[in-house]
Amino acid sequence: MAARAPHGVTVRVYDVGFGDCILLSFHYARSDRHVLIDFGSVALPRRKTVKGPYLNAVAAAIGEDCGGRLHAIVNTHRHQDHLNGFARQRGRGPGEIIRSLAPELVIRPWTEEHRPTAGTASAARRGFARSLGEMQRVAAQVGDSAGLLRGERFRMIREQLRSVAQKNTPNEDALENLRSMATNRFVHFGSNAGLGRILPGVRTTVLGPPSAEQAVSRRARPVPGGDEPTAASLRFWQRMGATRASHSAAAPPLFPGHPTGRLPRSAGWFRYYAMREQAASLVSTVRMIDSTMNDSSVMLLFEAGDRLLLFPGDAQHDEWSYALEKPAVREKLSRANLYKVADHGSRSATPKVLWQSFRNAGGARQPQRLVTLLSTREGVRGDPSRKSEVPRRSLLRALHEKSDLVNTQEFAPDELRRAVTMKL
Repeated sequence: MAARAPHGVTVRVYDVGFGDCILLSFHYARSDRHVLIDFGSVALPRRKTVKGPYLNAVAAAIGEDCGGRLHAIVNTHRHQDHLNGFARQRGRGPGEIIRSLAPELVIRPWTEEHRPTAGTASAARRGFARSLGEMQRVAAQVGDSAGLLRGERFRMIREQLRSVAQKNTPNEDALENLRSMATNRFVHFGSNAGLGRILPGVRTTVLGPPSAEQAVSRRARPVPGGDEPTAASLRFWQRMGATRASHSAAAPPLFPGHPTGRLPRSAGWFRYYAMREQAASLVSTVRMIDSTMNDSSVMLLFEAGDRLLLFPGDAQHDEWSYALEKPAVREKLSRANLYKVADHGSRSATPKVLWQSFRNAGGARQPQRLVTLLSTREGVRGDPSRKSEVPRRSLLRALHEKSDLVNTQEFAPDELRRAVTMKL
């Protein structure tokens, strides 16, 4: 087995703006093996010199870097900024180029598996998957409702609502491409990633997401009236879906006599406060949806030689907590040599307990200093006045001070990707 192990690995980060796209190339004596982790964007990078459809250019670069052959794809979760690069667009999209690279395996979270199976546990899984679909439909409605928040005072909220709603809306084109281009494997914490044959000599550990059964048994965040496995009540989303299905578009309006013309000047104050309450409700709803989707991310730890490479998707608090409560996992993660910063540098996706545990994080003279990868774009999400901007400035400072940071925001206008190579 030692002779079949890789002697090095190259990690390429592609500048897709606010999104993720990373290629792992494991170097063996006779050939290389390539794994693509995510491909998507909701806001392309600024000031690029690439001509033509940008994601098509990125897909072509991936094909060049893997020598025309991908061995596996990991789609961590169904958010657009990790997914829409797989869309085929009737043969003209980047997903068509990726498909031509003939991957053998596509790894996805268990929440994407819709094959009906027997048993109570399987019913819980199917219920959660249906709930995620309902959340995405609600996200699309939130995006449409953002247009009702008129005026300059609501401009920033309007833009953020549309951005997060767009990120959470379904992309059946990309999903169908992933379903049909190769064997799909659906994973959860502790399951087999299926990469053993593809990457001999590399150990791959699935750290998330927890399955419905694992999350229920943990009861990390009880929901009143049930044992739902996520912060959002499955019963709530299932009832919402049933309510939506029972009301046709032809149903009479709730308030048929409401005024539709210009409101009198004296009602301006009431209109403003009503819109403010509506904005707060929409923001709260879409943030809950966004966080729940992120917490279904595939989290992978690759071990090759004495190197540990951590790719957590966009994992949030609940998913990190499930993994980090296990001493063996905490000890192993503390030895990580490379960390892909989760959720584009948001404050909720890199737990302090994780960051402070990294033994290889330190000053410039730190031996085998931690390498961090950040794929992001400022101004897409969050508000600096509320300390919720993405990427979070305090996290950026820590990444610069304590690691060798590869930040896509620092790429040159003609730079599509940057590579980090490690000997194993």
